[in-house]
Amino acid sequence: MHSPNDTIDALDGKLIRLLSDEPRIGVLECSRRLQVARGTVQARLDRLQARGVIGGFGPQVDPAALGYPVTAFATLEISQGQGVDVRAHLASVPEVLELHTITGQGDMLVRIVARSNADLQRVIDSVVGFDGIVRASTAIALENPVPYRVLPLVEQAAKE
Repeated sequence: MHSPNDTIDALDGKLIRLLSDEPRIGVLECSRRLQVARGTVQARLDRLQARGVIGGFGPQVDPAALGYPVTAFATLEISQGQGVDVRAHLASVPEVLELHTITGQGDMLVRIVARSNADLQRVIDSVVGFDGIVRASTAIALENPVPYRVLPLVEQAAKE
């Protein structure tokens, strides 16, 4: 758990933005562009990774480019005491991209993808075809005008 004092400063913010814009950039080039020592960049990166601010440097993969252009969100109601088993089941479904436990109308919110609207039925059947899932409500995403992003948050945190 991170304390409220775990903040980032302006240099951390610039480093994160640079790595977001150019994920294949090296530490030496970062230090040159940010006009700080290579050791400073490496220490900052190590600290940001250790704190969980930076979780990885892998490629961003677009499901649509892989042939899964349909995105939907399913709210699931699960049987009491079945959470662990349902989580394991959902983790085994390749089209499940995210799973969040939630408050409110359901117990879990799942982001899923499919090859088409017709294929979405197959994916939903695969998701809900488990004894621990009582009910599902699905909404198809029509467009994604604000894709997942954290850079505005990084910029805000770097100013505080």
